[in-house]
Amino acid sequence: MEVPEASRIGTDMSLYSARASTSAGIELMGHEILVLGMSPRWRGPLAIGRAVMRDAIDAAPVRALMERLGVGTSADVVAVLAKAQASRTGLVRGRRHTMDEDSDLAATRHARAFIRGVLAGLVGTTELFVSGGAEHQGPDGGGPVAMIARRRAGVSET
Repeated sequence: MEVPEASRIGTDMSLYSARASTSAGIELMGHEILVLGMSPRWRGPLAIGRAVMRDAIDAAPVRALMERLGVGTSADVVAVLAKAQASRTGLVRGRRHTMDEDSDLAATRHARAFIRGVLAGLVGTTELFVSGGAEHQGPDGGGPVAMIARRRAGVSET
């Protein structure tokens, strides 16, 4: 569900974008904007697609994305970009998770490592990027995944 109005950002955490992903930090001195997408008329060697994980172990949308892109092996994968955050409830599908603040690690690091492991197991490579701080970027505890893959002969458009 796309966020209908900016005034609800930060107050209604049930709202999220299934298309947008953002990163910001005080260490950044400038602004950089990267827009990824694919025209239906694109015929180049690469294709991009997206999925939304509803929680940290939701592999089905990523598997479906891989199928749409025709990903058969890790050699087909050019890039995987994802957002991750531990659910604010402390639960994944009704069971407690341990992605909490630790004396030396923030919860976002636990969540990023957890989801990086789930994604690596699916795509067969650890060469992927998982960013933390996923507020309003996918459902609580889940998040968006973008994948760029090499096109294979006979694969339909996504």
